[in-house]
Amino acid sequence: MMTTFRKEHDFLGEKDIPNEAYYGIQTLRALENFNITGIPISKEPLLIQAFGYVKKAAAMANQECGVLDPKLADAISKACDQLIEGKFMDQFVTDMIQGGAGTSVNMNVNEVIANIGLELLGYEKGDYDHLHPNNHVNFSQSTNDAYPTAFRLALYIKIGQFIDALTKLREAFAAKATEFKNVLKMGRTQLQDAVPMTLGAEFNGFATTIKEDIQRLEEARLLICEINMGATAIGTSINAPEGYPEIVTKHLREITGIPVILAEDLIEATCDTGAYVQVSGVLKRCAVKISKICNDLRLLSSGPRAGINEINLPRMQPGSSIMPGKVNPVIPEVVNQTAYYVIGSDVTITMAAEAGQLQLNVMEPVIAFSLFSSLSYLTNATHTLTDKCIVGITANEEICKNMVMNSIGIVTSLNPILGYETVSSIAKEALMTGKSVHQITVLERGLIEQTKWDEIFSLENLLHPKFIMN
Repeated sequence: MMTTFRKEHDFLGEKDIPNEAYYGIQTLRALENFNITGIPISKEPLLIQAFGYVKKAAAMANQECGVLDPKLADAISKACDQLIEGKFMDQFVTDMIQGGAGTSVNMNVNEVIANIGLELLGYEKGDYDHLHPNNHVNFSQSTNDAYPTAFRLALYIKIGQFIDALTKLREAFAAKATEFKNVLKMGRTQLQDAVPMTLGAEFNGFATTIKEDIQRLEEARLLICEINMGATAIGTSINAPEGYPEIVTKHLREITGIPVILAEDLIEATCDTGAYVQVSGVLKRCAVKISKICNDLRLLSSGPRAGINEINLPRMQPGSSIMPGKVNPVIPEVVNQTAYYVIGSDVTITMAAEAGQLQLNVMEPVIAFSLFSSLSYLTNATHTLTDKCIVGITANEEICKNMVMNSIGIVTSLNPILGYETVSSIAKEALMTGKSVHQITVLERGLIEQTKWDEIFSLENLLHPKFIMN
């Protein structure tokens, strides 16, 4: 079937637009200009849905302010509803990274909504005399308030999805903490034997650290709720009717259920990207801490014969093309690598936030791309870690216990009875001779009775140590 075209124009000239396309000339120019990532904005459907909310709220506010024909406002709202439902995603073709501070994305949205609305009104696509992308869909707006508002709505939802993933991870660690609560093991500092603890306590520590990150994310998420709708170009509300900023914010809050608030200073809000830096910093914190846990899991499962081998990770796939029987900790490894990506993205966001000049930060598209990709990848990695690793971990209880009883680190428990200097001499002799602490302390030197030894090194006291003296 032969493709037919319609002509559209902007102040730079005319272009032929495929008749089946709902986007228009400014979107086509963006396609020609920005072949950067190869990732269209349709790959972030939450952003498109968020734009649907923004444009619908704007149409409702313009109608309420008496500056937009109710018939046109209704057509725009119905077109937006289709975007919110996830329709027409293939029409959002602009690259995720582009120049122009997001103008190409905003116009892609304006053109698609205008052409959907035109068809709803009984007109042909491109017949903008009846419903115009700029004059009607973009009425009382600028890219500089519509784009960041849509970005923030989508970001709010994506942060929520990541919080859900972290919550499941925390619950998985907490379940393992309960399962391993009576598994005695050796604690380590600086990769050296320290003092006894339980494997359950170690996993409970993992659960607690994830819980703290959830709290930090919830705090950072609140910063995203401040929007600058009605600021238009730079925050002066030029071309917006009286009361519009407050009204559009009210409608946006009602139709999304997201607790958005209007910024007190629209000029500051239009150029400031501090909230993104804060969110990115918290994401980096999460990535660093999850990656540290994955390092621990790889160490604890190392071997199995020539390593620590205190835990078993689920065996996911053969680990070598040449070494039969080798199985690698591939799930923690892939999560490590995802964390490194997020940490790198934080640098990008930092540089982009710093690069804004005067009344606008034109680098917001790369901030959006970096935050969206970081959240998506880290959310996926967290689900993978939970489902394919944590829930299937088992403990090698006897290995854990034997490491404790054969360790010199248990001498610390003798400090209150024998004193630091005497205990140090026991540790030194054990290190030099290979003898056990029990042999030196009880059998050879007779420093304490066997009954006292049994009291100090009973399983209960090792699991839940209490202060013991002579």
